[in-house]
Amino acid sequence: MKPAPQRILIVKLSSLGDVVHAMPAVQDLRRAFPHAQIDWVVEAAFAPLVARCEGVQQVIPCALRQWRKSPFKAETRRAWRAFKAQLQAQAYDAIIDLQGLSKSALVSWLARTTSGGKRYGLANQTEGSGFEAPARWVADVAIEIEPHVHAVQRSRILCAAGLGYALQGPAHCGLRPGGLASLQPASQGENPFVPKKAVVALVHGTSRADKEWSQASWVALGRRLNHAGFAVALPHGNAAEKATSEAIAAQLTDAWVWPAMALDAMTDTLAHCAGVVGVDSGVSHIAVALDLPHVQIYNFDTAWRTGPEVRAGTDEATAPRLPLRQVSVYGQPQPTVDAVWEAWDSLATPVLCR
Repeated sequence: MKPAPQRILIVKLSSLGDVVHAMPAVQDLRRAFPHAQIDWVVEAAFAPLVARCEGVQQVIPCALRQWRKSPFKAETRRAWRAFKAQLQAQAYDAIIDLQGLSKSALVSWLARTTSGGKRYGLANQTEGSGFEAPARWVADVAIEIEPHVHAVQRSRILCAAGLGYALQGPAHCGLRPGGLASLQPASQGENPFVPKKAVVALVHGTSRADKEWSQASWVALGRRLNHAGFAVALPHGNAAEKATSEAIAAQLTDAWVWPAMALDAMTDTLAHCAGVVGVDSGVSHIAVALDLPHVQIYNFDTAWRTGPEVRAGTDEATAPRLPLRQVSVYGQPQPTVDAVWEAWDSLATPVLCR
């Protein structure tokens, strides 16, 4: 029997949703090796979120996306040297590449192992996920994964198979929201982030136009939520999304366009919502990680891979059937407003009036 690892390094650099999907693997590692130090290398933009993941002792930020835009600048070279120094400051018993790309393989290769330490990685591509051969070449132990697998389970299976423990129970992200006190305006006035009534966040922004839901659908859903007694919050990540939020809010009786905020502040504010309805996006995956009542909207039949997982005790064999907290809705070309509303109405969440 091999000794329990004392230091474990997770390499999962991006993107936002993928980072969130890797968090349950950390919780499994904590359960299997409660005395181990777990560090995580991640793109700097997502470091504040990873810092909220229970069990992560040190977050090592990496700005590969930025550095490769200007690799020969003196500033880039200084930042790269500083990153390598932090990465190699200590050796690890297990370095686990959960991404399976050339960039994550490079980070895994640069990180130091102890004398008996090993690098673990993927041996093959899974459906809907990227994979590049260097990830397999760098790994001392390459784990083959069933191709048709949920993104959360892919990371959990890789860690468990590599380090020799059995998975137990449903996935748990361990994402800790902070309080809203840090967001208090300097004027000591009323904190605008604190909801005055039950709020449902509508997450319409996504990195791909073909994942979007129509603006008319968001307005129709917002009106139903207002009629049910909920206020509507509209987050945004850029100028175009802000314009969409404002256009939706203008057609509702009780809607709030959130101000621009950093990822950690977004997480904290989202945690105070009564629920979230959103497209397939990083912010929607944060809602799942926070265990908020949530409906996730899909224009493609890929919810099996990235959508909310059905928790144990809520399958069809369970009697009486328990209400779900999170569901996905798929439709072509887009799910209807009625389908999304029916999904929301079925959740284990308070409905103020019907």
